[in-house]
Amino acid sequence: MGEAFQDRAGDFIEVMSDTLDALSGGRDHRSECVIEASNLVAAFVDADGRHSAAELAAWVGAIGTKLDPPMIVTPQTLRDDDTFGGRKEWLTSPSTMFDLVLRADARDRERRSHRYYEAAMALAHATAALDMMPSPAEIVAIDQFRTMLLRAMDEQSVPRPGQPDPAVPAARTEATGAATPATEPDVELPPQRPIDELLAELDALIGLAEVKAEVRRLTSLLRIQAIRAERDLPTIETSKHLVFSGNPGTGKTTVARLLSQIFRTLGVVTKGHLVETDRSGLVAGFVGQTATQTRKVLDSALGGTLLIDEAYALARGGENDFGLEAVDTIVKFMEDHRDDLSVVAAGYPAEMQELIDSNPGLQSRFTKTIHFPDYDTDELVGIFSLISESKRYHLDDGGEAKLRDIIDAEPRGRGFGNGRFVRNVFEAAVGHHAVRLAEIAEAAEAGEPAEAGEAAGAGNGFELTDEQLTTLTEVDLVPPSSPSAPASSPFDR
Repeated sequence: MGEAFQDRAGDFIEVMSDTLDALSGGRDHRSECVIEASNLVAAFVDADGRHSAAELAAWVGAIGTKLDPPMIVTPQTLRDDDTFGGRKEWLTSPSTMFDLVLRADARDRERRSHRYYEAAMALAHATAALDMMPSPAEIVAIDQFRTMLLRAMDEQSVPRPGQPDPAVPAARTEATGAATPATEPDVELPPQRPIDELLAELDALIGLAEVKAEVRRLTSLLRIQAIRAERDLPTIETSKHLVFSGNPGTGKTTVARLLSQIFRTLGVVTKGHLVETDRSGLVAGFVGQTATQTRKVLDSALGGTLLIDEAYALARGGENDFGLEAVDTIVKFMEDHRDDLSVVAAGYPAEMQELIDSNPGLQSRFTKTIHFPDYDTDELVGIFSLISESKRYHLDDGGEAKLRDIIDAEPRGRGFGNGRFVRNVFEAAVGHHAVRLAEIAEAAEAGEPAEAGEAAGAGNGFELTDEQLTTLTEVDLVPPSSPSAPASSPFDR
């Protein structure tokens, strides 16, 4: 029986017993907690329908013996009786115990439900670790169970694990969100962040539902393999090398940054930084220089994640192009340092497939592709709002309607910038807004009539209001390429 599983089962029972005892004023709830642990484990064992001997024996040893009356049977008996058949349905909705604790949290403004969440997720991963290689169905079940618990918290307005209290904004250091240029030496990283905080940040990203699910599943798989490694059990090597396919501005760098920190927290890399590069950073102009230049970039990424943007360009120059030398160097380095490096190759979907197909070494190392779809209009409006709120601007109703018109009018071909496009719209709007307010202020100081609602305070003591300074209106929003857009803005780069 897996010691990690036994420990996690015991932890769940003890944590929830203490939590419920405190809630009820000292009444003993241990037996209910044993049943809850039993239901949870049985559901994950049933997730793939396999009910392996290792899983059933572990349940008997860690939980069955604690039931009242004890259930001491052989795995074969459990299998013959189909004891766990259909139990996976237990994962689809909050249990009575979790709902009780969650409602108490909503009433008392506490986070006791986080104890259930953390202990249950640890037990779920330990259950999946009983088999040498967890099945895809088990990984999906863990992710769906997690999502169900978090959505229940949302419905009760209880902050999720990893989220700050809404009344206390989380401090964020500049280093946390910055990629490391390939030419810079090692940089000091911020403190390692808890896995739940990183996953909460991932969940908060706009759109990208399937991308986020893929990252969470990979995270679960790595956690399960780590549990087995801690107990000196055989493990299956899990590749940290990924292809991110999609158009520009779809969040590939943001997700790569979070993924590098997840790898660090899980201990699968030693540093957890992100180095971003492209063909120009890897390929030199003369024979013999490309391998040296590429190794320098790879060395800078060792211990973290290397994001190669537009990676397909490395194989676009023909047989004599130096890009192929860079590819060969990357493949060898990935093999030599596979325990402490993640490489993410990003670019347009069709071209990335051509690149992977062009080299057997790439085919064997990049076995997972995550596709980043274009954002729809609602998601792009949401991204615009996040950008504007971070700079203390907001749209009025007319401004939002105009923004939607601008987004809908933009062709959604290969050149569409997604998040970059709305950032450009925002920067153009800020510049236009500044010009408009300057004209209002000049007119007011000169005693000239102003637009309705903007004349208050006109005269020598005129001051723009906070509302005027922070509100972007319909007239401020123009397509970035429009002749009416200002030639420059404070955000030009």
